Amino acid sequence: MAIKNRVKELRARHGLTQGDLAKKIGVTRQTIVSLEKGSYTPSLLLALNIAEVFGEAVESIFMKEEEQ
Repeated sequence: MAIKNRVKELRARHGLTQGDLAKKIGVTRQTIVSLEKGSYTPSLLLALNIAEVFGEAVESIFMKEEEQ
């Protein structure tokens, strides 16, 4: 099962660089790059921290990608 996310969209909407977001949640910029590419699935704690920064529910940022 794959996970898709709206991190890139929300980061742009909030006017944050990858580095800005990384600093706010305590990870490296490379982690943000991997998240946005979909090659990294965050831990629950990281997902909660991201949701807090954007003021969104975790479920509105991260969702299962339907397999076809």
